Order: sequence, then C-alpha cells, then structure tokens
Amino acid sequence: MRKAISIQFFIGLLFIAFFNLYCNSEEEFAEASPYLNHHDSVQYVGKESCRACHQSIYESFVQTGMGQSFGRATRAKSAANFHQLKPVYDTALNFYYLPQWIGDSMYVLEYRLQGRDTIYKRLERVDYIIGSGQHTNSHLTSINGFIYQLPLTYYTQQKRWDLPPGFENGRNVRFSRAIEFECMSCHNAMPELELGSTNRFTKIPDGIDCERCHGPGEVHVADKLKGNVIDTSKFIDYTIVNPRKLPWERQIDICQRCHLQGNAVLQPGKSFADFKPGMDLGKIMQVFMPKYKGAEDEFIMASHAQRLQQSACFIGSNKQAKQADAKLGFNTLQLTCITCHNPHVSVKVTGKQTFNNACLKCHNSNTCEETMPERLAVSDNCVACHMPQSGSVDIPHVTVHDHKIKIPIKQKQLSKIKEFAGLYCVNQQENSVLSKAIASLNYYEKFEGESAILDTANYWIQNLEDLPKQRNVKIHLFYLQSNWAGIVEQAKALDLNKELDAWTCYRVGQAYQNLGRFQDAQIGFERALFLASSNIDFINKIAVLQIQQGQFSMAKLSFEKSLGLQPKQAEALVNYGFSLANLNQIDLAFAAYKKALQLDPDFQQAWLNLASLHLLKNNKTEAILALKKVLQLNPKQAEVKALLNQLLTQK
Repeated sequence: MRKAISIQFFIGLLFIAFFNLYCNSEEEFAEASPYLNHHDSVQYVGKESCRACHQSIYESFVQTGMGQSFGRATRAKSAANFHQLKPVYDTALNFYYLPQWIGDSMYVLEYRLQGRDTIYKRLERVDYIIGSGQHTNSHLTSINGFIYQLPLTYYTQQKRWDLPPGFENGRNVRFSRAIEFECMSCHNAMPELELGSTNRFTKIPDGIDCERCHGPGEVHVADKLKGNVIDTSKFIDYTIVNPRKLPWERQIDICQRCHLQGNAVLQPGKSFADFKPGMDLGKIMQVFMPKYKGAEDEFIMASHAQRLQQSACFIGSNKQAKQADAKLGFNTLQLTCITCHNPHVSVKVTGKQTFNNACLKCHNSNTCEETMPERLAVSDNCVACHMPQSGSVDIPHVTVHDHKIKIPIKQKQLSKIKEFAGLYCVNQQENSVLSKAIASLNYYEKFEGESAILDTANYWIQNLEDLPKQRNVKIHLFYLQSNWAGIVEQAKALDLNKELDAWTCYRVGQAYQNLGRFQDAQIGFERALFLASSNIDFINKIAVLQIQQGQFSMAKLSFEKSLGLQPKQAEALVNYGFSLANLNQIDLAFAAYKKALQLDPDFQQAWLNLASLHLLKNNKTEAILALKKVLQLNPKQAEVKALLNQLLTQK
C-alpha cells in the first residue's frame, strides 16, 4: 500500500524549487525573465492609464521630484522668481541673459550692451522646463522638434538665476547644446527619438511616470480589464514589475538607471530605451566613473546609488542578507533605496522620522555616541550628521545629501592633492575589454579628460581579440589624436557598408577630407548619413565637401535640406551664403550672412564673407566696418589687418 505524502514533505519540495529558481535568477533574470512586460512588443501606455485604478498613488506621485521632473514651460511649472530680476552676465562672452514672460509664454533674452545702448539681442522661447524645482529649473527650446538647452538656469535653493551647469568659465555654447536621448530619458517617461537623429524627438512625455519603475503597462492593463485579479500579498503579478519583490541588485538597478550619472557605455546592439525594470542594468549599459585620490568625499549631483553602495551600512546589510538568503531562499536585504524613500511620496512631505526609522532598524537610539546637546542641536536627526549636505562638484549653487552614510570626522583634514586614478565601472564588476576601451575614449571626449587616458584606451584596444571591433575603436582613438593617416590605414581593412556604425563612417570621412581625398570622404559621409538620415551634422559635412569640390549647386541643395530641418544654424547659414555667392545669387547670400549674424554676432567667418560681398559690390564703407569687427574679435589676423589698412588708404 502506497503511503500518503505528508503535507510537510510537499511544502519542503516547494521550498526547494523556489530556492533554486531564486538562486538561478541572478544569472538568468534578463534572458528568461518571468515578467511578461519585458517582451519588446509590449507598449508603454502612459501614467493616465495607471490613474484609473491607482488614483491615490497617482495623485501623490505627480507631486514628487520624479513626477515634476519635466514639463511644458508654464507659470505653474516654473519654480523661479521673476520679481526684481537682475540680468545674468557672462563675462567671458559679453552677453546678458534675462528671463521674461510674454503673455503665457516664457522667453530667454540674450543681449549685448555698448554703453547704455543695446547693440544686439536674440529672443528664444522656452518650450520645456527640465528639473523638478527642488534644486533647479533649466530651460529647453524646440526648433522644429530638435531640442536644445537655453543658457539660463534657476537655482531654487539660493533663489538665483545663473548660467547652466557646464556653461560657466567661457564654456557657454549659448543655444546649441543638444539634448540627446540619454539625458531626456532620465528626466522623462519614455520619449521617442526620430530614427537617425541625435536630438529630434517625435514624442516627449511630461515627466517620469509609473512605467519607468514598473515597466511598460500594456499587458497589465489588458489583464486587469479582463478581470484577472491577483492577491499580491501572497503572489507576484508578473504582468507588471513590483520593485519590492525583485532581487536587491535589480531593485538598485531601477534607481541607478538615472541616479548614477557618469560615462555610460552601451552594450553592443543596445540602446538607452532597452532597459526595463527587473532587468540587469549591466547587460544594457555599463556606467564608468573617474576615481580620484585625495577627493574621496567629492560627489556629483546624480550619484546617490553609487555613494550609497560605498556605505558601511549598505555593505554590512548586504553581507547579512546573503547569509540569510542562503538559509531562507528569499531577499532579506535591509538597505536599498526604497528602505528610506517611498517613490510615491515627495521627500518634501516625508518626515525626518521616516528616515530615522530606517536607521533604527539596525541601530537603537543608544548607538549614537554624540552628547545629548549635540543631538538636540540637529533635532536628533541621523541624516543631518551621517549624510551631511554639501555642494556637488558638477552643479553650482546646489546642496544635496551625500548618500555615502558614514561617521562624521571632526578633526580638521589636511588638504590633499587631487589625483586622477583611472576609471571604474559602478554597476558591474566584470567588464569587457571593449567597454573599457570605449569608456576611456568617451571620458576624454565628453569630460575633458587628461591625455593620459588615451594611453589607457590604446592599452585596452591592443588587447581586443576581435579585429573589426579593434579597428573601429582604434579609428575613434586616432580621430581624437588627429591621426588622419592612421584612420585611413584602419579603414582599408573594413567594409563601410557592413562593419562601421554611423559615427565611425563620419570619422573616416573626416580623415579623408583632411587629407584632401574628397571623393573617398564623400563615401564615408554618405554612408554615415544613410545610417543616420536625420543627422544635420552629416548633411552639413556633405555640403561642405561639395563646396570644396566646386559643386556649389549641389551644396546649395544640401544646405537647404539641413536648414529646412533646423533653420537656426549660424555655421550652415554662412556656408549656404558662400554657395549662393559662388552661384552669383548675391542678394540671397547677403541675407544668409545677416541671418547668421543675428544668431551669432561674433561669427568671424560671417563678417569676413560679408566684407567680401561688400567689396564685390564696391561698398568699401560697409566692408571696412565688417573687417573692423573681425579684428575686434581677433586682433591677430595679419591678412585682415593688411586689407583693412589698404582700404583705409584708398578711401
């Protein structure tokens, strides 16, 4: 007679099965995800769809920093003070900036003074405000769908207007800083970028929404509309991601997708849109940060996840959790981002006791070694001492809590020499040689890195076993070193139509162009444009190449295509005017140069070209004024000075 299986034995089998599944999930989570909304075909539905069933959470969330991270430029959205305004002055470029409302539209006015007279002004509309207003409001403009940052930011904590981060100390790019997908996707729900463009968007939602933390909602909404309800207190609903029920690494990945600002290197074939909550972020991108000796306490604004993981509290709870997980078979980590932060509730209304309670889960009130008067001075607030506020190294006029929880050191620290100690990957310990090479090149190119980092890049490149990939990144290295002959040599062994991405084709084209091999350059640029058809930089490059070959009619058409996409390009307008002048369309050339100078009054080539047209029309007075302007901008131009003296003598 067969014995009945005891209920205890059956439960034991379930426990073992669950434990094995959980342990295997660390390696297989992304490849064989149980979450139905990880499939590429599942669509984002927007936060309004979530609102229908989760009204109270929706109302609370839209008041958080994430919910307020991006929006149309309205008076309600702006956190700025417009009373008793003083213009912001850029001493390096001699421009003033003033925000203003005209009706219900916000504008930024750029102008220049000569004495008390306004000799130049440019007015640009603000279409979007980026930033919740807790720390900053920065301002974006849309030019036919191309998004650019405007040169004015409001710093909420100090209630002051100033140049945006990165625009200071002579680095003001004025109206030309393109907002690309990486930036937009961290301040927003899932935007949509026009295929082949770097900063032209076809869809821009208004702020981070539910699906950035829970994943696309199409399957979940459809399932609930069918009446399928799951008791989530007992079971996991795999139509949507609940971050609290993820392994702790995947929990942190959701937060550090955006709260881990650095040098992001995409894995081959991946894009910034590919990450979904519950996935392993390291399999989509690897984020590299510079490490400095003597600057261990410095941090950037969006470094919360990185700094938290350096904390003794985090490391200690992680060790305890791994020991407990091995015994129990489920996640017991005591400290992740959501231990302290409820993503549905604004920190502005989260009482400090909520944060203190997180500390008291491990430390009782007698743990603190400070005297009672010192504790009372900060209202017995753990965060005030162990996560002090200080300025970030990348954003001026802002203070933020350092998320590296530590015991404060009272004795005065000796000043240390800040020394670059290399790059390291924050979100993944094992990194490919290719990722390390790309990270080194990107750091030099994007973050004004030391030239020594190129030696590091070269070291990793030499260790790449895949020769096509080695040649690709070597082309990037040679481009940064202006080694045009080296690029050509590498390109000979590659098939532009198969093995090169758009930007590598562009670099190959640039090398040939600089070596005077225009027909070969055109092949590179045209391939780049084929791969990224809305990239106006590529269109302009082809047009300049056509000018160099005397193909002025073709160049005219190319510039008209570029300017039709984005009309406010000073350099393209100058080159367009040059094409028109060579086609004897002088009046149209004059108009193009003047449009360029309305956008950039300091564009030397525009003034030079304008002077040549005035001489062609025998208008010496205007030519002299234009040449004087060139020398005012750059007094060291001997040829211009000689021509000016000749004209003055003749006059």
